[in-house]
Amino acid sequence: MPDPNGFLRYDRRLPARRPVPVRISDWREVYPPAGEELIREQATRCMDCGIPFCHDGCPLGNRIPDWNDLVRTGNWDAAVESLHATNNFPEFTGRLCPAPCEAACVLGLGGQQPVTIKQVEVEIADAAVARDGLRPRPASVPTGRSVAVVGSGPAGLAAAQQLARAGHTVTVYERDDAIGGLLRYGIPDFKLEKQHIDKRLAQLTAEGVRFRTGVEVGVDVTAEQLRAEHDAVLLACGALQGRDTPGTPGRALRGVHQAMAHLVAANRVVAAAGEGKPALATLPDGTPIDAAGKHVVIIGGGDTAADCLGVAHRQGTAGVHQLDLYPQPPSERDAERDPWPTWPWVLRNYPAHEEGGDRVFAVAVQEFVDDGTGQVRAVRIAEVTVEKVDGRRIVTALPGSEREIPADLVLLAIGFEGTEEQPLLAQFGVSRNGRGAIDARGDWQAADGVFVAGDMHRGASLIVWAIAEGRAAAAAIHTYLGGVGDLPAPVDPARQPLAAR
Repeated sequence: MPDPNGFLRYDRRLPARRPVPVRISDWREVYPPAGEELIREQATRCMDCGIPFCHDGCPLGNRIPDWNDLVRTGNWDAAVESLHATNNFPEFTGRLCPAPCEAACVLGLGGQQPVTIKQVEVEIADAAVARDGLRPRPASVPTGRSVAVVGSGPAGLAAAQQLARAGHTVTVYERDDAIGGLLRYGIPDFKLEKQHIDKRLAQLTAEGVRFRTGVEVGVDVTAEQLRAEHDAVLLACGALQGRDTPGTPGRALRGVHQAMAHLVAANRVVAAAGEGKPALATLPDGTPIDAAGKHVVIIGGGDTAADCLGVAHRQGTAGVHQLDLYPQPPSERDAERDPWPTWPWVLRNYPAHEEGGDRVFAVAVQEFVDDGTGQVRAVRIAEVTVEKVDGRRIVTALPGSEREIPADLVLLAIGFEGTEEQPLLAQFGVSRNGRGAIDARGDWQAADGVFVAGDMHRGASLIVWAIAEGRAAAAAIHTYLGGVGDLPAPVDPARQPLAAR
């Protein structure tokens, strides 16, 4: 049984981040590996609650108390097995998920700091690599059935692995030149070094998954061809249509970009440079999109904005302002607004924030200011109030509050409008709904024999939801193909996160 006094004997503690001056000089991960003593200490804080609400916080249904206690007692091999039983890629989620499981930790109900679930998870995952190098688990008997997976983000890869291990022949189609989706080109290396993706891809390849890169389904290969070559198709193309501000004066100025354009360009440069000095980041048309020596304004307050902030620091920005439409959140959970165990609205400080830059809350951009040559030179902002009326957001600028902030580069990190309009949608007979996503029936089918999962189905969301939906869709495909037995299906198409709003 767990140590009933662990949370009293030990405070919440994370490994020390690499020093700011050191880490902004390279692209390596912010957190160094934690020592075994620290992780066993933190795992000891888990109480193995009678009702572990952390399970509900995580859509994967991770057996968190089980592997916490296995780590506490030093049984790392069993902890690895327990973790992989519900999560195909814990080395990704442990680095990238904002950890709704921790928000639902019972310690939070009693005024204590939650267990460092995410850190324990990533250390277990890294231990798996160190112990057996992610041993492949190929199917013993092939089923003779074939599945095409379109998109190689976490949803597509999770589904591919589940289906391959069940004996189906799986081919993953990716329009980029490398596998991984946003994990590859959307997430900076200081959060996820790409070696972790490559090690997992080696495992999937050994398990029989085939990968085809540089293939845009609907253009290079048609839906009709995929349907003829495969018994089922899974669409897992993500939700990459960035939200924009087309009505804001000056939006067309040079130097105003979608955040993902900046992140993808930077990731490609870092990938091409290897251990050498990265070259100038550019857009596909050759337009520079590097923050070096520039005053940068990032519009948005979430993960993507923080990623842009960290990239700007490493590119050598002259200064950064991050603008948030909403007022500054409280530092602690408001029990009336966000009762435990829901996801709380609190101020979240990312490692990038301690590296520099200014955060400005409760403001909105009124205009992107032209320098006279078609290049942005500043943003004109105003303080605002935000109200919700009949489900609509009403933003009101406060008279006399306008001012300018210098800006040579402006990045829009204000969310996503769903999956992109692309030829494959019409070819497969599916269309975007009002949220820009693709609806699925209860069996995850968007059309007969065509399944959908991940952000393409639910809109931009967390990596744990992508993996959970990929696993659940794989179970539905396995049943559709007449597979023997059941695969794990942690969520259904209608399930929503634990949230108070």
